[in-house]
Amino acid sequence: MGNKPELLAPAGDMERLRLAVAYGADAVYLAGTDFGMRAFAGNFTAEELYQAVAYAHERGVRVHCTVNTMPRNDEIARLPEHLERLDDAGVDALIVADLGAFTLAGRYAPHCQRHISTQASICNYETARAWYDLGASRVILARELSLEEIRTIRDRTPAALELEAFVHGAMCVSYSGRCLLSNYMTGRDSSRGACAQPCRYHYALVEEKRPGEYFPIEEDAQGSYILNSRDMCMIDHLDDLCAAGLSSLKLEGRAKSAYYAAIVTAAYRHCLDDAAAGRPADPIWRDEVEHVSHRPYSTGFYYGAPGQYYETSRYIRNWQVVALVTDCDATGNAILSLRNKFRSGDTVELVGPDTHPFSMTVPELTDEAGEPLSEVRTPQMVFHMKLPRFVPADTLVRHAVELSAK
Repeated sequence: MGNKPELLAPAGDMERLRLAVAYGADAVYLAGTDFGMRAFAGNFTAEELYQAVAYAHERGVRVHCTVNTMPRNDEIARLPEHLERLDDAGVDALIVADLGAFTLAGRYAPHCQRHISTQASICNYETARAWYDLGASRVILARELSLEEIRTIRDRTPAALELEAFVHGAMCVSYSGRCLLSNYMTGRDSSRGACAQPCRYHYALVEEKRPGEYFPIEEDAQGSYILNSRDMCMIDHLDDLCAAGLSSLKLEGRAKSAYYAAIVTAAYRHCLDDAAAGRPADPIWRDEVEHVSHRPYSTGFYYGAPGQYYETSRYIRNWQVVALVTDCDATGNAILSLRNKFRSGDTVELVGPDTHPFSMTVPELTDEAGEPLSEVRTPQMVFHMKLPRFVPADTLVRHAVELSAK
């Protein structure tokens, strides 16, 4: 295999950034409170942006900031100030889709590289080359491309132009995510990061003169999800992705949980390292992508059209995070912060940075004063638990539980 690509992980807020870094990201992508494509991700205030960049850079991790909405006149007037702030914060790269925003980024954020968002729908080498000629250092390719098409783009563009592609996470039924359905149906604009995902809805037919009567549109007994899509998962094909000449492998999920950011980053970190070393992927880490909330997986368009998925739009959720280890001594005496209630006698799993998952039965729990607790219920409460061995800070404690919607 050639050079190992960057692993680029989502960071919807400071906790998600911290866990993505701890679990092996080479770079993270995030957004300020404006101009990003995930309005409900949490995102970063101006002060938090400075903190986030400093935190990542101290650990050798690059920070890419999304500025990839399609701004209207009133929004574009506010953009220069935002770009100057990102430049001053030390952001490494800006992800843009709009040509005007791209031009302003060159003027007001001269120390930031410019990456062209997947929203720009780059599907061919001429478009990629044109952006490079304008000053882009990287293009994020449209998700509709096959591996063969990516190889052609790599062969016919300057070697200095970096190519990035999504390799895991939610896919959009529309072309490179450009869709008016959410805006039309709910008033939430997908081009401003507020998509309500109406493509996942379960639809029925109503006849004009029979209001209130719903006629099912049935593919089978499950009904019909005519716009629905699977999630992408390319963890079994990292050799092919690397051989295609990609510079960066991107994990979707800025609006997803800190647990998701940690586990998916860890899974791809270990499997990518194995692929780079010519080793088979460690099945323990490969299996971790099954431990996060997800829709049924596919390989996207990399090996041809994935086909429509008609069964359900609901997520598979079989695990819940119950606690986060904040400190642990050499003999396993741990301090934890609660996320979801659990109790003594439960069976839980622990997984942490460079720590293989392992199971244990929950022993007696104690509060900060050392008093026994049979159950911990209050979110964020601090408590103590004896572990069978040392684990690093930011180790996650999870509980097998069926949370999939019915």
